[in-house]
Amino acid sequence: MTGGPGGDAIGDIPFLIDSGLNRNRDLIVMAQRGTLHAQPNLACPEVDRFYADAVGLRYDAPSTGRLLVRATKECRHRLTRVTARGVELSAYNTTQNAADFADLRRALGIDRWNVYGYSYGTDLALTYLRRHPRGVRSVAIDSVVPPQIVSLPWTWDSAGEGIRTIFAACAAQPRCKKRYPNLPRVLTEQVRRLEARPLTVMARPPAGGAPVKVVLDGGALVNLLVANAVPAVDVPAALDELARGNPTRFARARAAGATPVLGEFAHGLTQSVACSEWVPGYTRADLLRAGRRAFPGFPDTVLAQAPQLPFEYDVCRAWSVPDRTAVQRVTTVSTVPALVLSGTFDAKTGARWGAYAARTLPRSTVVRIPGIGHWVVPQSPCAQNVLASFLARPTAPDTRCVSGLSPKPFTITPTPETA
Repeated sequence: MTGGPGGDAIGDIPFLIDSGLNRNRDLIVMAQRGTLHAQPNLACPEVDRFYADAVGLRYDAPSTGRLLVRATKECRHRLTRVTARGVELSAYNTTQNAADFADLRRALGIDRWNVYGYSYGTDLALTYLRRHPRGVRSVAIDSVVPPQIVSLPWTWDSAGEGIRTIFAACAAQPRCKKRYPNLPRVLTEQVRRLEARPLTVMARPPAGGAPVKVVLDGGALVNLLVANAVPAVDVPAALDELARGNPTRFARARAAGATPVLGEFAHGLTQSVACSEWVPGYTRADLLRAGRRAFPGFPDTVLAQAPQLPFEYDVCRAWSVPDRTAVQRVTTVSTVPALVLSGTFDAKTGARWGAYAARTLPRSTVVRIPGIGHWVVPQSPCAQNVLASFLARPTAPDTRCVSGLSPKPFTITPTPETA
């Protein structure tokens, strides 16, 4: 069960194979309803084009939000009114998504199977386990989104945990601590500086091509960190360079968004799920308070936008789907064996939420992989071995490799005096 919501599950297959999931068993992958390869596909090339243009705009400016809302409205209009058979957007939710997987098991004639999901796929997997427990031998959830807690304010809690953990890991490495002291202060200073006076630079996308115009404001900087757009091992160096007038690492990471693959990501599924299940019940003031708790020194203009979901209240007003929180924001309680994997550097789904979800899964094994960000298994050979042993023995996985792990050494650049 892939992430997003809206990700291309079929495109994940090479990562899953490289992680060994089909080494000793069949691997079954299904495109979720509304995604690429499904019919209909809730892709929004209008939104893809907005995000490509947005690298040259202030991240959290009201004018940027208006452009995003306009692109969202255009996509909604095309999906619901222009096609011969309009899409019923309210049918694209986690309840129906889970039912599709239950139908798949029956259609394939499989008595019992193991379920693996990451990111939003953990929200989906836990919903599936709660509503369709029959035939589930085990569940492995990676980078956990508990359905009972996910909301816009929740995103700030995860962002704060992941970024603070990266800084703490640097402080635990003597060379990193000496070279990059006071990283929390540096980040706050740079967010405030860029929010007051955004930088406009030309940067070449990592994939190549001509340089593009990039705007770095405080909101863009924070969201690049949350998205792990700059590898965690380079974050201290990138922040130090930025503070010394060199924004290259962050500018190139932002420039990557200028070349999207149009129609690959199903933004329509994202909004149908988020606007019905994650957004209702919390106000803009709730979101701002959560941001202030996570990053008390950041400007309110940055904290008013949920990480990775900017202007979501306005977008959801345009998307207009019913509130489903009463049936979806529910805790999963199950005795099915579960493996709960988290990466300590994950700023999208903070590691503590794995243990939180496991509280009502009494036959669960909780594993935290140090120094890994979002979507743990493809990045960690140890996590791959733990998952393989879990699938072989769901109640007694071998987790011994975890005790010897520590974050990789951070990138250390010369000081200006010695360069």
